[in-house]
Amino acid sequence: MPVILSKNRPPAIFFRYTFRYIRYTTLMRYLGIDFGSKRVGLALSDESGTLAFPHSVLINDKQLLSKIEGIVQEQKVEIIVLGESKDFKGEGNPIATQANEFKKALETLTQKQVAYEPEFLTSVQAGQKHSRRPDGIRGSGLRARHRKTNTMLDASAAAIILQSFFDHKS
Repeated sequence: MPVILSKNRPPAIFFRYTFRYIRYTTLMRYLGIDFGSKRVGLALSDESGTLAFPHSVLINDKQLLSKIEGIVQEQKVEIIVLGESKDFKGEGNPIATQANEFKKALETLTQKQVAYEPEFLTSVQAGQKHSRRPDGIRGSGLRARHRKTNTMLDASAAAIILQSFFDHKS
């Protein structure tokens, strides 16, 4: 409903808006991790902690923890979300035991909270998103190993895990 304010000046029209649902949150950045035996995908959230974006893919080697610690410090990450890998029966698979050890080491090294987010075929979901051409047709005519998009596949899977965490949290 317009309201006219001002007595001595030309009329100015303002609109009244009612904000019923304002959620104040502290600015907090999250790091999502898709842990794999060969590669580890990383995704970062925006500062409001509501949207996830692919960040990078790291090789799973001896320097992995120190590289992640550097990213956590550089990006001022407060909470780390790790994909909890399970098989079709809902039980831990062989990579889950490695992920548990990785989680414990990461908590010790970074002194940050590491939360699990259930993941199920996130790499497949990320692959489906990357395999579409701009015109919507599946496949690009190139072999998978030659596609540039495959290099960020694990980071996209990490973004799916992190976004799933945000969706379940709200």
